[in-house]
Amino acid sequence: MGFKDALTGAFLFGGLALGVSTFSPARPPAIPLAVRAPYLNTWLNAGSDGGNGGYLAGEWPVFWTQQITAWTGMIRVDGTTYQWMGAVSNSQNVNQTEFSYTSTRSNFVMNVGGQVEMNITFLSPVTPNDLKRQSLTFSYLDVGVHSLDGASHDVQLYADVSGEWASGNLNSVIEWDYGTSDGVAYHKFNLQNQTEISESRELPNWGTFYWSTGDADGLTYHSGSDVTVRTAFKNEGVLPNSKDTDFRAVNNNWPVFGFAKDLGSVSGDSVNTLFTIGLTQDNAVQLLGEGSDLTTYPSLWTSYFDSDLAAVTFFYNDFATAAGLATDLDNKVASDSIAAAGQDYLTITSLSVRQTFGALQFTGTDSDPVVFLKEISSNSDIQTVDVIFPAIPLILYSNPNLLNYLLKPLFLNQENGHYPNTNAIHDLGTFPLAKGYPDGTDEPQPLEECGNMIIMVLAYAQRTKDNDYLNQHYEILQKWAGYLIDESLIPMEQISTDDFAGPLANQTNLAIKGIIGLRAMAEISDLTGHADDATNYLDTATSYLKQWQVLGINSAADPPHTTLSYGNGSSHGLLYNLYANSLLGFGYDFVPKSVYDTQSYFYSTAALTYCVPLDSRHAYSKTDWQLWAAAISSEETRKDFISRIANWINVTPTHRPFTDLYDCATGDYPPGLQFAARPVVGGHFALLALP
Repeated sequence: MGFKDALTGAFLFGGLALGVSTFSPARPPAIPLAVRAPYLNTWLNAGSDGGNGGYLAGEWPVFWTQQITAWTGMIRVDGTTYQWMGAVSNSQNVNQTEFSYTSTRSNFVMNVGGQVEMNITFLSPVTPNDLKRQSLTFSYLDVGVHSLDGASHDVQLYADVSGEWASGNLNSVIEWDYGTSDGVAYHKFNLQNQTEISESRELPNWGTFYWSTGDADGLTYHSGSDVTVRTAFKNEGVLPNSKDTDFRAVNNNWPVFGFAKDLGSVSGDSVNTLFTIGLTQDNAVQLLGEGSDLTTYPSLWTSYFDSDLAAVTFFYNDFATAAGLATDLDNKVASDSIAAAGQDYLTITSLSVRQTFGALQFTGTDSDPVVFLKEISSNSDIQTVDVIFPAIPLILYSNPNLLNYLLKPLFLNQENGHYPNTNAIHDLGTFPLAKGYPDGTDEPQPLEECGNMIIMVLAYAQRTKDNDYLNQHYEILQKWAGYLIDESLIPMEQISTDDFAGPLANQTNLAIKGIIGLRAMAEISDLTGHADDATNYLDTATSYLKQWQVLGINSAADPPHTTLSYGNGSSHGLLYNLYANSLLGFGYDFVPKSVYDTQSYFYSTAALTYCVPLDSRHAYSKTDWQLWAAAISSEETRKDFISRIANWINVTPTHRPFTDLYDCATGDYPPGLQFAARPVVGGHFALLALP
């Protein structure tokens, strides 16, 4: 089994050194390859618990569940074949020399026998303000080859994907075809028997995958068993331009879909070959919203394109524009992050963008977009309020209108009478079926979700000046505010968003969320002309806050700090819900500066090697909540939070996509809790979302 030397970055397999790579700005626990949506979410495991240290050759790419989504790359240089992606047996690997990532790209540099160099870029564009492009569930792979030794070399390039992309059930029968359109050559493959709006092991039971490249001279193709197709290229450097017609199960002689490109004589100038991988589904999600039956929401891309092939060819031919937009976002995140808190902060934020947007499904129409969120890896709920909530800093930073589209399904469900409880709902079911809970049996986080919804609604309205939105939802917001009046000062025993930590009564951090929620409701009432309501909510929130400072702060401790729960003076926890007070611009006019200063000073005294624990019950913590706390702390404390997390990214043994939950002492997963690829990492933009 391979392992990565922590000092040199050398990867060894069977005792044979395969190369030494640099990693910039860090070696992530998993490297995003094609991360675009819930069903296009493929990574390269890197951490030592289950990866190979971040080397593209010698490791199979995987879906976030860890099911292999085989993606293979080979190159022939002057008749010698090397492997640059995947783990095909008996293959000679290229020597990886560099890896780097930005918000939208993962870049590898490979030395091939000292003769040619490869620059391999996986680009998953994120275009928050261009919904036409954001709606496309496709990703790019751009491979450039140039001479390294000054001589000219005869080069052929190969890449394939397997049927494993198409189904979570490897016994399922798939079918496939090959064609060309508008300068694009494509393999398409899909389940033979499809069931719309359903999953098997988190992968869809409907839709069609397209694996594409340019239809140009020197291109050959082949579909067939993995051994047959790959051996043909290894031996000949060319494919026979034929299609296997024996449609069969994914695991029956493993059908793969290959392209080979003869690059001819390659010298000093880079010769680039572009590939795309993606999924088309006409319909995406069903929601219990308007009316008494489920409404089927089409994929948003269908509003812009009249066919699958129109979408496929547009995406392929749009590469220059998409790459330019991606560069703009990369540069914006880089400059803003470094200006706010330095390079360590950029190490965190730039790894978080694709992961957050990769959990979003864009549906509806161009005039009425609706965005659904999948709670990836923790339980796959759809539209979980307390998963949207931690992600809002990136949403607000990139395009506040997206928050409206995310909250829309929640309002449609509850305002049309499909939820009987007086508090806000926790989620709408299991992705992709948002059937809600007409019997009120969702996970009970009543105080959590009421506070979250009111805070998010105001955050959206403040940034868009959309007071009509506040008027539209005022009645149900009032109902949720009534729940906060009844319950937020002295919270009953319940779970919060950190449900894995268990229930607890009198939670200090949960109470401050409810109190800030009431302060937010006062602002909403004022903006909508409900002056008397505004006064009542403000008076209640102010009164509660004064009492909370007595109940929830242990002033006699050295140093003073807020408690995990009222009356438990020796306990402590991250007071991350205080961040909402700053996000909404209330600042020290509402919560005194002394509360901020007390917590800021205390955090460094509670820190372990890789993080500040979530609370005194456990040694683990969450990255989103740490960054929320850091954003409102002193510069020194903020730097301490950020440097610990950035260091953890680079050395963690965890191997799955950027977990938000890890042990502060070991850097590993807490027992039984392998969160991965969750959109809550949007919370890492907390500092950049402040007004």
